[in-house]
Amino acid sequence: MTPEQLGDAAVRLYEAEKSCSQIGLLSGQYPGMTMDDAYAVQSALVDYKVKDGRLVKGWKIGLTSRAMQQALNIDIPDSGILFDDMFFENGATVPANRFIQPRVEAEIAFVFKDDLPNTNVTLFDVLNATDYICPALEILDTRIVRKDPETGNIRTVVDTIADNAANAGIVLGGFPRKPTELDLRWVGAIVSRNAQVEETGLGAGVLNHPAQGIVWLANRLAQYNQTITAGQVVISGSFIRPVETSHQTTITADYGELGSVSVFFE
Repeated sequence: MTPEQLGDAAVRLYEAEKSCSQIGLLSGQYPGMTMDDAYAVQSALVDYKVKDGRLVKGWKIGLTSRAMQQALNIDIPDSGILFDDMFFENGATVPANRFIQPRVEAEIAFVFKDDLPNTNVTLFDVLNATDYICPALEILDTRIVRKDPETGNIRTVVDTIADNAANAGIVLGGFPRKPTELDLRWVGAIVSRNAQVEETGLGAGVLNHPAQGIVWLANRLAQYNQTITAGQVVISGSFIRPVETSHQTTITADYGELGSVSVFFE
């Protein structure tokens, strides 16, 4: 993609989010679009949001499960940016006009007390730099159509990455714990929609250990002279399939001894 095309895509995504609307598939408009192109669009989109006064508060990691990677024919995760206005209190009500087609995933959030190294990050670096972990719900939304109504083509990984990895909101809850106090591979959740169980999963579904997603992210960021810093929140990737929501819907994730986290969609 040319610089002009990258800039145009970022502007359209920025305006789509502000107007709570959707644009067509970028992968359809630009058939040769690469993951590097997609991250360049995301970067330009982030710049617009920062200039608009939004503060970067952390990162999200997606496409960490084997099933999702196979569905998109890829073998690596993706990532996006968490902004200050994406955070909701546990049990919060999301206004009816806030999102377009929200879905929810269950994740483990890492809150950092120290900066990570800027090269050769390991799982132990991640665990040592983490202040605490806690249950989290990620709210996904898409400013790009999931399926083209004319061609029937579905959104690809480059569409998702360009659209800030479909990131829209985050809810933190439950009880904070030090990451070394428990085996994160066995941290699980029962996720319900309006009191009906929809999904269950374990942390091991995220690259065999939730912190491994953060290792991947930190080492990817190092290529661009970026790093995960103290105070930032990183949601490490979902271990369930996305749960669809609609109006008057409550999503609750029960993490057992780690407590629960919930959100209500008006």
